[in-house]
Order: sequence, then structure tokens, then C-alpha cells
Amino acid sequence: MAKPGSNPPMQRYVAFMRALNVGGHTVKMDHLRSLFETLGFSGVESFIASGNIIFQSPSKDAAELEERIEGHLEQALGYEVATMLRTPAEVAAAAAHKPFAAADPVPEGHTLNVVFLKRAPTAEVREKVAALATEYDELHIHGRELYWWCHGRSSDTLIKPGRMEKALAMPGTSRNVTTVRKLAAKYPT
Repeated sequence: MAKPGSNPPMQRYVAFMRALNVGGHTVKMDHLRSLFETLGFSGVESFIASGNIIFQSPSKDAAELEERIEGHLEQALGYEVATMLRTPAEVAAAAAHKPFAAADPVPEGHTLNVVFLKRAPTAEVREKVAALATEYDELHIHGRELYWWCHGRSSDTLIKPGRMEKALAMPGTSRNVTTVRKLAAKYPT
């Protein structure tokens, strides 16, 4: 327990945002950081891509923080931005998980993405996602992450985005495994 007058311990989070710069919208990183700072978060910084923000909060309730962030971003930007939070330990676990032996390291010309989901999929959702796999697209769910190995460029996937979204029945946002591993290295646990 914190002493009176002392600062409570802070938890670091990585916010992975979906559909931040879509539909003609462009959000500059300095503006996005200021939106997070307005919520009272500290140590706010962006990382590599436009949808990755690292911040600290005394709150340990990630679901409540996701709701606060999403509500604030929608109010400030005028459209929904799904946000998935992970602690550095969770990012490290996602980076360390290797569901495809032949994709470690990722073969040249192939793409391995980690899709961060709102919650762990149900057995029914897992079955629907597994049914989408092709020779080009291998899929593996582990916890709240979907690993998607494309045997080529992800833009050439045989799985149409609408089919994946329908199968998942929840928001998710994709990051290349290289980005996830760089994030894990930046904030070791």
C-alpha cells in the first residue's frame, strides 16, 4: 500500500489501436500522444506504427482503461478506434510464442502477423477461425492473440477481411511479428 502523499505504483501498457488512420482520417503521433496525456496517463510515447502507444497508469483494470481510451478517442476524433491493451509481460509472451516451427525465423517473402484481440476467443470462434485456414494462410490462436502466417505477402491472403472479422466476432488489430518483438525488447520484463 502506498504511503499517504506518495504516488501509487504505475503499470505500463501498450495500446494497440485498430482503424486509427482509415477512411481519409490521419492522426499525427504528437496529437495522439496528447490525447493519451489528456486522460492523465504518464510516460506517453508512440512506437513505430501509428497505432502503438505506450503509457503508464496507476490503474490495473485494463478493460476499464480500454473503454476510457476508446470513448475519449471517439469523442476527440469523431469515429470509433478499437483499442487492445497489453502489459509489457503480455507483449513479451506474444513475441516469444512460436506456433509455427517452419516460420521461426519467418522465411523471406513470408509474413507472420500477431492479431491482438479484445478477449480470448470461445471454442466456437476458434473453430470458425480454424476453418478459414488455407495452404497460403496458417492460423493459430493462443490466449488473446491470433497468429496469422501468410506464405507470401499478407496483401495476397486468400482470406477476405470480412470473413475473418465475422469469424472472430470481436475487434482485433494486426501487427507484424517483427514490430511485436521490437516492442518486447524495448520493455523487457
